Amino acid sequence: MSNPYSEHESSLPEQSANKPHEHYYVPDASIWPIVGAIALFLIALGAGATVGDLFNGQGPWILLTGVGLILFMLTGWFRDVIQESMGGLYSSQMDRSFRQGMSWFIFSEVMFFFAFFGALFYARMISVPWLGGAGNNEMTNLVLWPEFVAQWPLIKTPDGSETQAMGPIGLPLYNTMILLVSSVTVHIAHTALEQNNRKRLTLFLLLTVLLGSLFVYLQGVEYIHAYQEMDLTLDSGVYGNTFFLLTGFHGLHVTLGTIMLFVVWCRILKGHFTPHQHFAFQAGAWYWHFVDVVWLCLFVFVYIL
Repeated sequence: MSNPYSEHESSLPEQSANKPHEHYYVPDASIWPIVGAIALFLIALGAGATVGDLFNGQGPWILLTGVGLILFMLTGWFRDVIQESMGGLYSSQMDRSFRQGMSWFIFSEVMFFFAFFGALFYARMISVPWLGGAGNNEMTNLVLWPEFVAQWPLIKTPDGSETQAMGPIGLPLYNTMILLVSSVTVHIAHTALEQNNRKRLTLFLLLTVLLGSLFVYLQGVEYIHAYQEMDLTLDSGVYGNTFFLLTGFHGLHVTLGTIMLFVVWCRILKGHFTPHQHFAFQAGAWYWHFVDVVWLCLFVFVYIL
């Protein structure tokens, strides 16, 4: 009795032979992930030691070591990826993998900030009213301190120290305008790349990098003003904690985005990217738009409301 599947099975090798296979590059093992993990550990340890005045005042040096190590990691990792890309090792399948990876990375960053916004919401909408006697908790304010007022921002701490709330007018508003303009400039640069207008691309991407650097500088000025003239510090109760955690982590993301776009700009000067192959630029632009949207949420919920 003949096998009904024999003819079909015999044709499979021939079909496989005629169907082209797409090349997929698998990179060698890299030291950069572990270097980055060590750098992030030193940054967290140094920041905690600096705030808590631990390790005999060595916290700032540990923090700077971590920052230097992560810059070293970024330099090495970017160099390897650029060499692989320019060496023709990547395919369209690899490009899809990069897009999926960047999409999941941005999603993880959304969840990161969602957790901090959730903490802010819980503090101002649930914890503070509850401590003021809201609901069935009428006697709580008598247990705390006589001058306690259940309002946000909570500018008076239990030890009697007072701070000031950071308003939206001034440096926060300037930084908001800077990031809004930077979203426009990076979009113009992206459009110029798709049109192969290298001169416009170079100019507007450089403007984006300069605007990002200006944002970070003005945020540093804002922090100095908060510490020296407003008594708004990390020790200023839950308001100071949430303010510096949200704005500080966002500032770190702006710094990282500025570095990414600066690397892309340097590559453009070397003639890299084409109108159809420029995912590194797209990834930086996605990330930049993400930090812009997060800042708009910060500006509303931290500075205005």
